[in-house]
Amino acid sequence: MATPRKQAKKETKHQTPAKTSFTSPFIPKWNPLPQEDMHFILKTLRDKLISTGLEKREVKVFRLWRKKKEQKPAASSEPAPPQVGQDAQVCEPTKNGWTDVAARRQLAIGINEVTKALERNELKLLLVCKSVKPKHMTNHLIALSATRGVPACQVPRLSQSVSTPLGLKSVLALGFRQCSPKDHEVFTDTVDAIKARVSPLDVAWLQGAAHRVTAEDPAAMEEEAEKRRGQKRKIESESGNVSESSSSCTLQPLKVKKIVANPAKKKNTEKKKKPPVK
Repeated sequence: MATPRKQAKKETKHQTPAKTSFTSPFIPKWNPLPQEDMHFILKTLRDKLISTGLEKREVKVFRLWRKKKEQKPAASSEPAPPQVGQDAQVCEPTKNGWTDVAARRQLAIGINEVTKALERNELKLLLVCKSVKPKHMTNHLIALSATRGVPACQVPRLSQSVSTPLGLKSVLALGFRQCSPKDHEVFTDTVDAIKARVSPLDVAWLQGAAHRVTAEDPAAMEEEAEKRRGQKRKIESESGNVSESSSSCTLQPLKVKKIVANPAKKKNTEKKKKPPVK
């Protein structure tokens, strides 16, 4: 009698895991920046970075080949004169890194660093480059900056004008951090000048509540936390703050592309016990 053949690995069916995804009815967009404001912001940033001298220096060190290392000169009391060419650059002391570390700590450079600083409520101004591809890489910064009360805008040609004085290849996002009163703020005048040219963000699901959200100083937040430590928490009714206003925002219907059963969900099937055979 033939035994049942086991299924090979190729014959077994691999079930794809189900993933539930929803499409948002709101499409975040950056407000257009006038051309005059764009030139003013780029010029102000370039002049400030050049005056501070903030730059990331990376000096390439040429390594010696194995043959040159083996042919070492005989030990002598007189120091050998410096060689001309590549070997002379190796002897010179080189320092890689930022020229002004204190000024670098007051900036958040790059999309990842800006996102972390916004989540911790550490920024007071945000500038995003318009040439980011794909464009959805910076869409999440709109909601983050709106909920934190941080003025933000999309500036064309930001990476081209800022990356050269900073010594970087590209700068897709640039944020200015809130400094403690002990630190010497370098970019205070620059931030105040640019804030006047930045228009408030228009977020549909934050209409009527975005203007009440303001960024607080870290020192003031610590003082309030110390005062509230010995007090009991009180539930505040927010019904009075929220006002229903007839806005132009309309909800779109939810579109379900495909419904797939979850293969990971196991059905609880209880096997019936057979009575013992006497």
